[in-house]
Amino acid sequence: MDVKSRHHLRSDAIDTIQERIEAELGVTVEADSFEKVEFDNSDWNVVLVDGDPLVLYVDSEDTASNAEEEPFLTVRGANEFPPTTRIVTVDAGAIQFVSDGADVMRPGIVEADNVIESGDLVVINEEGHGKFLAIGRALTDGDDMVGDEGRVVESIHHVGDDLYELTV
Repeated sequence: MDVKSRHHLRSDAIDTIQERIEAELGVTVEADSFEKVEFDNSDWNVVLVDGDPLVLYVDSEDTASNAEEEPFLTVRGANEFPPTTRIVTVDAGAIQFVSDGADVMRPGIVEADNVIESGDLVVINEEGHGKFLAIGRALTDGDDMVGDEGRVVESIHHVGDDLYELTV
């Protein structure tokens, strides 16, 4: 991916990122530098945190707030700053599918945070080693995710995609 623009964020933009991620994921992203990067021929808008792509701007579903994009951790960001909320945990059988970008299905879920509401951004974790594999958009509430059939999380970004492999 070719860089279209790259600039350091102002302190108010950094505060917004940190406050939003802390409110949604229960983790504080601390760093010395935050740079927003936009790419040619890509929809990714990424924030480099101390040089690593740890924050992603995702299109918001909340039309009432007029917010176009909301900051959220990338997969690498979630592994660097492990979230404490909005976590969906999948079993070993789902790891390959989720890592390949598949949406998350009910049969593969072993646990989902009860604070998750339909439309929320979530992080997908694997139960064996506690590593984060993907981020996605919840299609149902957390207390309705464990079950026998149906798609419950739409994949947005996953291990091995262009964003995960990005080096700037």
